[in-house]
Amino acid sequence: MFKISTDKITLIKIFLVIFVVVAAVLHFTKYRWEEADITLNNVPLHVLVAQNNYQQQKGLGDRNTLAPYDGMLFLFPFPSRYAFVMRDMRFSIDIVWLNAGGVVDIAPNVPVEPDVSEAKLRRYLPRSEANVVIELPAGWAERHDLKIGDRLGVATSTP
Repeated sequence: MFKISTDKITLIKIFLVIFVVVAAVLHFTKYRWEEADITLNNVPLHVLVAQNNYQQQKGLGDRNTLAPYDGMLFLFPFPSRYAFVMRDMRFSIDIVWLNAGGVVDIAPNVPVEPDVSEAKLRRYLPRSEANVVIELPAGWAERHDLKIGDRLGVATSTP
């Protein structure tokens, strides 16, 4: 007969508690979306921030609207030509790529692609490398006269 000592049982219980806590923290950070207040072309925006791979893949997919947010901000660790697709999107958007705080490209009024397989989704790529991308409601860039070179900023509150 196999017998486990009390010390080993205690050690196993401690290991299981640590495992559950770590799994819960990882799960929480994966699904918890940060928010930020920024400006683009001096227009204040309250945005969701996609910080990890899960959030960046999910993006605005499966949402009916951006509300109560003005957009979604994607932060990348280094500049590259990051491609975006309209995976599971239910509304059109403007996609704005930035590098070093300046707009480098804009894809305005990007339409939804219902019933299109993942492999056939159109890929939207910037003309040059970017390390930040902002998704905004369709028509935002035109309404706010957004141009290449316009700047991203951090919103400041007034006392």
